[in-house]
Amino acid sequence: MSDAPPLPEKLQNIVNMFRSAPKPLRLQALLEYSRKLPPLPAKYVEHPEFMKPVPECASPFFLVTERDEQGGVRMHFKVPEEAPTVRGYAGILSEALQGEKPETILNVPDQFYMEMGLTELITPMRLRGMGAILMRLKNDVREHAL
Repeated sequence: MSDAPPLPEKLQNIVNMFRSAPKPLRLQALLEYSRKLPPLPAKYVEHPEFMKPVPECASPFFLVTERDEQGGVRMHFKVPEEAPTVRGYAGILSEALQGEKPETILNVPDQFYMEMGLTELITPMRLRGMGAILMRLKNDVREHAL
């Protein structure tokens, strides 16, 4: 993993916080991030067809990216309230990567979340879904934000 590019600072701080927290606090932190996920802008609520599904995710998960005025990436996620761990992961991505340059997002290591100590808390199927979410996010960035 030493050849992997460094994580963006906000994401590295979140990874460090999770890694150093006791197991019960990691789950609590993930649930807290699920509550921090920003609501969808009205244009995507009214036109969900513009959002891309992540079929590999066990929960219904949709995402879309767009460029902001500064050249950064704006990302929007639609995740049901009934999927708090997946919503939490989306909340982490949103908080850590919102507004970053496309290249920064594309350089995030595909399995960075494995460093967060979530393997003890989340099923392998959900972990695979997290990997798929990041892959789809990167594909959308390549498609819309480059």
